Amino acid sequence: MTSNLIWILYRSDSHSAYHEALNCKKIIEGYGKKVLIFEISIETNNFNELISMSAGLPEIALVLGGDGTVLKAARHLSTINIPILSFNVGGNLGFLTHDRHILKQENFWERVSNNKFNIQKRMMLEATVFTEKSNNESKIKSSFFALNDFYFRSCTDEIAPTCSLELEIDGEAVDKYKGDGLIFSTPTGSTAYGMAAGGPIIHPSLDAIIVSAICPMSLASRPIVVPPESQLVIKPIKEKKQKIKLWLDGSSGCIIEANDKCLIKKSNHSTSIIILDENLSYYKTITQKLHWASSLSERHK
Repeated sequence: MTSNLIWILYRSDSHSAYHEALNCKKIIEGYGKKVLIFEISIETNNFNELISMSAGLPEIALVLGGDGTVLKAARHLSTINIPILSFNVGGNLGFLTHDRHILKQENFWERVSNNKFNIQKRMMLEATVFTEKSNNESKIKSSFFALNDFYFRSCTDEIAPTCSLELEIDGEAVDKYKGDGLIFSTPTGSTAYGMAAGGPIIHPSLDAIIVSAICPMSLASRPIVVPPESQLVIKPIKEKKQKIKLWLDGSSGCIIEANDKCLIKKSNHSTSIIILDENLSYYKTITQKLHWASSLSERHK
């Protein structure tokens, strides 16, 4: 690696992630590297503090936590092109992380120091919320990035609230959705909320945007996959007078009001994920995480 600095970012509410961060710091410094440890809070945005603390940008960021920690890091590190090497320490599921036991391998940091890894580029989405003024002009209200997905749900406290949304793709009206909401996923996010809503699993080497309705009231509302160049515009149906909430990677975004619209498109930024095992199969990962063919594997033991 060309840089002498490595960031270690750990999940803030995990004691095991913190202690693993201290262990990694000691080992990395033994290789003559500088290390900056920083906690990632899912609830708060403290990355500006990290940038101000650091004496320059690192070669890589070591992220210790679950997928939620990686997603939070990715939204910020992608904009400054820092590759992520992640391990499931004190986190959940771990589609985006390596197994923790790799950290105990004797040649692990030697491999990292000698650049013996691959980097995968993962597509991200960008959402821009506009407020329409009375003179038909639009003003940008908020802008967000997501590695997994954006989704829209009602922000009311009613019993079983529904939301009604209009979808345009490349300037063409496509559908009106009524139900619990809409999900817009990347291929990386296709194994997350979109999959739970019945959407397809898309290989992460592909670029595409998946649109999935959440519990739609019409059986005709089916998941669709559109090209990455597509421009998708979501509007609340005004006569319903609802407030809709935009979420990104499971974190709070902003309120979408009657005069707002949201443009979702492929981001100019991508997330760089470090893969230590170049022979690791994506299909092996999902069969392990989703317990596919488990009965067959057990039968052949």
